[in-house]
Amino acid sequence: MRPRSRVVTRRRRKGKVTDLSASTIVVYIGRMTGREVRRIGLIGVGKHGSRYARHIRQDLPGVELAAIARRDAAKAASSARELGVTGFTDYREMIERGAVDAVVAAVPPTLHLDILTCAARAGVPLLIEKPAAPSLAVGRAMIAELRAHPIPLMVAHTLRYNAVVRTLQLACEQVGPLRSLTFTQRFEPPPLGWLDEPAVSGGGTVLHTGVHAFDLLRVLTGLAPESVTCQLASVHTRRTEDNFVATVRLTGGAALATVTCARTAGARNGHIELAGERGTLVGEHVLHRAVRIRGTTMEPLPLGDSVPTVREVLRDFVAALRGGTPPPIALADGLRAVAVADACYAAARSGQLAPVQEIDGSPTATRGAA
Repeated sequence: MRPRSRVVTRRRRKGKVTDLSASTIVVYIGRMTGREVRRIGLIGVGKHGSRYARHIRQDLPGVELAAIARRDAAKAASSARELGVTGFTDYREMIERGAVDAVVAAVPPTLHLDILTCAARAGVPLLIEKPAAPSLAVGRAMIAELRAHPIPLMVAHTLRYNAVVRTLQLACEQVGPLRSLTFTQRFEPPPLGWLDEPAVSGGGTVLHTGVHAFDLLRVLTGLAPESVTCQLASVHTRRTEDNFVATVRLTGGAALATVTCARTAGARNGHIELAGERGTLVGEHVLHRAVRIRGTTMEPLPLGDSVPTVREVLRDFVAALRGGTPPPIALADGLRAVAVADACYAAARSGQLAPVQEIDGSPTATRGAA
């Protein structure tokens, strides 16, 4: 029998943001010990948050969705009733009352700093959606808060868990060092109005879609993005971009990449091309196929079944907490992708090459070539 749902409301208090900086990157400070994780609280139960709710309830043995938080009282009551959990209109109340053992936040990135501050000071582990922050400046404040109040924190870069991406990653050794990379993503125009509100979203498709590719650049090559050029366009949006093309130079020119994303198409696809010294890998992570090309010969790469990437992220998050190990995608990883997005916006504004800042504030390019 499901527990009876109820909604807890509280007058919202003004969030406090402190001007903090970080001279060094610290992912998690403190002694990692295993935790009992039975009750998860979910902040945000919109389209994407509903996916988290479903997988928490169905796919995590020994874990229950204990509470949800939504700002709208009527929607909080409806979601709580539907899910059979306690509903809150203020996530702070949910965290501070000790109602949950861990928190998942599926909300716009402009809320991440305040949520992290609350969770960290309550000692509650946190999983946040990508992008990790609306900007690197906010991300540095998040690092400082995490340093002052250490908790396990994971960033849900879900594309890392895609079956095609994982197959390409394992096959990279077959084609030698990667020298040229191409990432293309196409989507239909989004229905969510907040994505075109910079004060809420933090940015457009560069920040919300491009970070997938920016993250994979480092994961697949082991190289650091140093500088970018970028052009933006607004087709259906008015305040943010829904179309962009960027070029990225990695570690002293060891590799070059092109990243192009658009939420303007009548269909969706996700193309990845990885050209190495001994061959090329081509994958389509939306349509689920991958091939290896040598000379003019193309052969398919064996793929496993598609997996729900949100489910896999949640499983890794809970396993890390229970095992007392660092979460596999740290805040630093998420912020390095945000740093590339920041550089794209700077390049688009200036019309010139823009350096990618390291998390401590220095340009990556000053670290030396490979």
